[in-house]
Amino acid sequence: MTQKEKQADNFNSTADLTTNTGFESTLSIDSKDIIRDEKAYNPFEHREVEHPNSTIGATIHLLKGCLGSGILAMPSAFKNAGIVVGMIGTILAGVICTHTVALVVRSSQELCVIAKKPSMGFAETCGAAFTYGPKKLQSWGSFVRTVIDYSMVATYISLLCVYTVFIASSIKEAMDGWYPESDISFQVYCALCLVPLVLICQIRNLKYLVPFSATANLLIVVVFVVTMYYIFIDLPSPKEREMVASVTSWPLFFSTVIFAMEGIGVVMPVENEMSHPEKFLGCPGVLNTAMIIVISLYGVFGFFGYVQFGDAVKGSITLNLPQDQWVAQGAKLLMAVVIYLSFALQFYVPMEKINRMLAKRKSDKYENVIQIGIRTTLLTIVVAVAVLFPNLELVISLVGAIFFSTLGLLIPALIDTVYRWDRDLGRWNYILIKNTIIMIIAVIALVSGSYVSIAEMIHDKSGISHENVTLT
Repeated sequence: MTQKEKQADNFNSTADLTTNTGFESTLSIDSKDIIRDEKAYNPFEHREVEHPNSTIGATIHLLKGCLGSGILAMPSAFKNAGIVVGMIGTILAGVICTHTVALVVRSSQELCVIAKKPSMGFAETCGAAFTYGPKKLQSWGSFVRTVIDYSMVATYISLLCVYTVFIASSIKEAMDGWYPESDISFQVYCALCLVPLVLICQIRNLKYLVPFSATANLLIVVVFVVTMYYIFIDLPSPKEREMVASVTSWPLFFSTVIFAMEGIGVVMPVENEMSHPEKFLGCPGVLNTAMIIVISLYGVFGFFGYVQFGDAVKGSITLNLPQDQWVAQGAKLLMAVVIYLSFALQFYVPMEKINRMLAKRKSDKYENVIQIGIRTTLLTIVVAVAVLFPNLELVISLVGAIFFSTLGLLIPALIDTVYRWDRDLGRWNYILIKNTIIMIIAVIALVSGSYVSIAEMIHDKSGISHENVTLT
């Protein structure tokens, strides 16, 4: 295995977020506990990383984790907000997401000192915030960690549903362009995806997924280039588009942006693999540098994508590419291949949790049969959900509202508040006030985004006309 493949293998274990000891956080040199105690435990000195990443490498990895297929949904998000609200909302959402990620990393770094551990994962950090927090909440530590663990599993299963809709929709769009006389429904394409998905998800070792991930990274660059080409052809004036959309559709915008931008599951693995993790936070820092680039690209992609296609823009802008040009159709199929090649890596997360439960068995008898059965059953459920809810835009919005607003916004603000409750909430309790505002925003996004998304899905199933573009 080459050094490049080893680095890719080291980073691409996105699925091992909750248990891999290499994917856990470290000490911040800004910790007040260290300043007060010269002999304080220093996690940096106890952490062992086989292949540490440079600051530039960490920035690239973070960009890779945050700049995924979600960027293709940004024009759809702008449709639900309008140009002005879309640009302002993207910046605000980006700032909030960046801040909440910083809260998790900083809390984890300081908790490592207190717990005398070289590193902690996301779920472990959440549990430790309670364990070493106010006395009345200390007994909740183990429960919180378990809840976060299962929440991560649920999040990735929901993401797999989005991936399935994405794959089937892209294939259908391409096939309809090449064979307009065909009358194959979205549901059929979805069902046809089951066998290929079952096959690729039988891969149980992360290192064997590296070639798939590397290929997906190359192909998605091609898709982005082709998409940008069609976006800028005969670009209409922004004046032809809505500046401020109806307030009732804003929840769809915010939920989609959170889904596309939130990288809470990727950030800590990146920080843990750094040779100089003290450079992750701060100014400029890895986090701030990467997120400035992410916010800028998402804003540009969303703005120009919406200007080009207007209210006709779909859940993934690749689905708006011309059906009478082979390059555009090829890009749609390539995007389906990209998502397919990335599918097994995301599937590793729920299976990792299930495997930990299976490891408690006294015998390994029928292990292979059990593995195949569980994986096939889980994928059948995922495909069935995708068949029932074919509107990619609404599925993305619902997943963003329920899971990413909770894990990406609500939980970070909550654990930071719990951890600092008996320590330091700042002058005039500004930290408490600030975190409370973030939690309120998260709850609003959760409730409003879920309500609007579910309501539109019901309209879809009942055949009531609405503004959203259905992919069936």
